[in-house]
Amino acid sequence: METQELHRGRLIDHIQLVVSDLAASEAFYEAVFGALNIPIGGSADDYFWADELFVSTATSVAAQGKVTGRCHLAFQAQDRAMVDAFYAAALASGGKDNGAPGERPYHPGYYAAFVLDPDGNNIEAVYHGEATRSCASVRITF
Repeated sequence: METQELHRGRLIDHIQLVVSDLAASEAFYEAVFGALNIPIGGSADDYFWADELFVSTATSVAAQGKVTGRCHLAFQAQDRAMVDAFYAAALASGGKDNGAPGERPYHPGYYAAFVLDPDGNNIEAVYHGEATRSCASVRITF
């Protein structure tokens, strides 16, 4: 397999999911983000957010009254154990199995788990194998 270079933080600025039950979604995402060492950034009565993900109710001003259609989100994990912890936390917090942790055929070392969140979105945690990162994350201050 040829060497590939991946860049993170260049394409997606943020994603909004509009959910039918904010409390159920917040409990689910707090659990899976806890397993991934990602803190909830903030919340209010009709939304919460973490890093680039913004989750709101359909009555939120930004939602235009409609729940998001089914989508797939893949979150980066630091190692296989973190993928396993994500999967366990998701199932314990209202998620449904959509693919237990394991190697996938996408490329050598691709280790992932898939769950469905309370609204049926396909949520993945993936570890791509040993790699060297130029930095832990892109940090933007303003």
